[in-house]
Amino acid sequence: MKIIVPMAGRGSRLRPHTLTVPKPLIPIAGKPIVHRLVEDIAKVLDEKIDEIAFVIGADFGEKVETDLKNIAESLGAKGTIYYQDKPLGTGHAIMCAKESLEGPAVIAYADTLFKADFTLDKDADAVIWVKQVENPSAFGVVQLNDKREIVDLVEKPEEFVSDLAVIGIYYFKDVAVLKGELQTVLDKNIIRGGEYQINDGIEAMKAKGMRFVPGKVDEWMDCGNKNVTVETNSRILNFLQEDGEQLVSEDLKMENSEIIEPCFIGENVVLKNAKIGPNVSIGNGSKVTNASIENSLIQTFAEVSNAKLKNAMIGNFARFDGEFQEISIGDYSVLE
Repeated sequence: MKIIVPMAGRGSRLRPHTLTVPKPLIPIAGKPIVHRLVEDIAKVLDEKIDEIAFVIGADFGEKVETDLKNIAESLGAKGTIYYQDKPLGTGHAIMCAKESLEGPAVIAYADTLFKADFTLDKDADAVIWVKQVENPSAFGVVQLNDKREIVDLVEKPEEFVSDLAVIGIYYFKDVAVLKGELQTVLDKNIIRGGEYQINDGIEAMKAKGMRFVPGKVDEWMDCGNKNVTVETNSRILNFLQEDGEQLVSEDLKMENSEIIEPCFIGENVVLKNAKIGPNVSIGNGSKVTNASIENSLIQTFAEVSNAKLKNAMIGNFARFDGEFQEISIGDYSVLE
């Protein structure tokens, strides 16, 4: 089994945090988004992952490539790096990894997290993962027949078609079939909205009688901008607490401070005269002094002092000293 992860976009809506780090590597509860994504996919698949192919921007840098290969290796898989040099859509991004498009595979876009407990129907030609939503007109949805097979994909329907929204994760029994159809899309220059779309490859497969079924997830969490990323961090912390995971590092140095769970506290963190939580993540090497923080995400080696923060996101190596509450400052920034 392979996992293909298109992630070449920097994540402009999450700036300034994505100016130095691509969005999929932003940590949620102490672990990069893409790391949590592939781990959760592996749990649902419940079988060995042989390869994880990452499609990134050519300017992401050597450290990002090393980090991604390490994520793959942590799951016992080979990590492969491909490049997408222009933002030409989902179909184009997938085809940038065409050398890896053989055999059973999951394709997953690295800007979302999920929680699911379903058995993958490996007899189907493909599975499209969906989430029941209250406002289907804001999403692409799948339409089912009476056999609960997918018969149509409808983008932002004005009239009710279905409340099962496509979350951007797909399983293909043989992804080489999709590769063939997407090659046709590229060769015939089939463009929608200025981009090559995966849906055109899927529609071609369905037209040839291939069976698509839904895989329904229980939770679907976005990491598109600061507010939803902080919210997703809170939700993941609660899930991890329910699962009994150890979230606070044993080497925490704490003086006259309080932690209200759930919180993630990384290694070599110092808390002095601080009240932390609930729903706070603090990355390795950070220091918090004379501060109260809740529902926030603090990355690595940050310094926070004399602050009362709520719904905040602070980048790596940033320093913050002040009385603002809802803030978002990027890596290496100083506000004091």
